[in-house]
Amino acid sequence: MLVDLVAGQLSIDRIAVAIADLPATLSGVKLVQMSDFHYDGAHLSERLLMEAIAASNQAKPDLVLLTGDFISDNPAPIHQLIKHLKHLQSRAGVFAVLGNHDICFPQTKREVMTALTSIGIQVLWNEIAYPLGVDLPIVGLADLWSREFNPAPILYQLDPSIPRIILSHNPDTAALLQRWRGDLQLSGHTHGGQIYLPGIGPAPMLLTKLSQYIPQFLRPWIPFMNECDRVVRNWQWARGLHQVGKNQLYVNRGLGTYFPGRLFCPPEVTVITLAVG
Repeated sequence: MLVDLVAGQLSIDRIAVAIADLPATLSGVKLVQMSDFHYDGAHLSERLLMEAIAASNQAKPDLVLLTGDFISDNPAPIHQLIKHLKHLQSRAGVFAVLGNHDICFPQTKREVMTALTSIGIQVLWNEIAYPLGVDLPIVGLADLWSREFNPAPILYQLDPSIPRIILSHNPDTAALLQRWRGDLQLSGHTHGGQIYLPGIGPAPMLLTKLSQYIPQFLRPWIPFMNECDRVVRNWQWARGLHQVGKNQLYVNRGLGTYFPGRLFCPPEVTVITLAVG
């Protein structure tokens, strides 16, 4: 398939993350993160999707965390996608948040949430869950671009002495969440920039930096420049693990691929092992 050619080979990225105050009983807990499926017949192949699910299961995770954009625009493909996602295996379950593409219209959000819930995936929309016990809550936030993004009432429920994992589709939220404890925020949304320039960084970050030197009347004629500005502000956080103030942020490169494809930025399944910080 053409989408396989522009997406490249799946990468299984394994990282260890130290969590302050993590109980010794949770040291070694293994999380799998997947993000940005964009399952619509054009942006993610069946082969790559099945390979990603097989890789997740092979890791034998304690928890699988999905960070949004299951579809692109039309919600109908979610019903085919869940036929694959129901094969995900983990000791403590599968949890998810929604991305901006999942909430284009109120009925889209309802259809995606209902479909995921029907196969046992718990969707967190400004909610807290305790699949790993009370010592490590999982916080799932509404998408930043929704009218319901309001982390304060959720995060103020938690004792500041308790570590937590935060699921938030858009990594720009990391800047807003610095006023609270965020031991590990998991995000997606950026696709890693899709094109990564060695020694420079994500191509959209370069375009954004150049935009300040380009007259406004010329910008519409430069491919993708305005789109880069709209997708995210903090392109420096487009992929990988980052320190944002006292908090940690990991941005998954996603599975789905948009035009013009990926370069030095393969689709990703992340295996995260927690350690006592």
